[in-house]
Amino acid sequence: MNRALFAPARALAPALLLAPVLLMTMAAPVAARNSAPPIPGGPLGTLALGRYNCEKDGDAGGPVGIPVPTLNFQVVIYSSYKGVDGVRGSYLLTGDDVVMTGGGLRGMRLHRISPGFLRVVGADGADTETRCVLSSRRPQFHGDSGSSSDSDSDG
Repeated sequence: MNRALFAPARALAPALLLAPVLLMTMAAPVAARNSAPPIPGGPLGTLALGRYNCEKDGDAGGPVGIPVPTLNFQVVIYSSYKGVDGVRGSYLLTGDDVVMTGGGLRGMRLHRISPGFLRVVGADGADTETRCVLSSRRPQFHGDSGSSSDSDSDG
């Protein structure tokens, strides 16, 4: 067997092994340019479905919390909520920041401390003493009759 015939192939072997690495290195910047830019504030998300009851912090000598029922809401589906008046609104969750973008609570800002625990954000951008806590995954508010209409069956 003539080894001279295989000499060119052996000389090309290192280049052939490096070719895929070079192609991947060149393709990475192109793929990065085609991906969506990051969203300011963090990734988009949704809150846990269910009823959130809002209350002000209490104190050790009195009640644990002072209810603020006008801020209560129920997260239903697809970044939507219903206020205690039954009006549907929408919210935007980016990172841990929640903004009510429509409905009766439009403009209210919340800070997600943990899943199911939110703090109302004041005009100064700081957390206030008012918290909203996921209290039930039931679809009705306490004042409801307990029967769901077709329009309420989504959550």
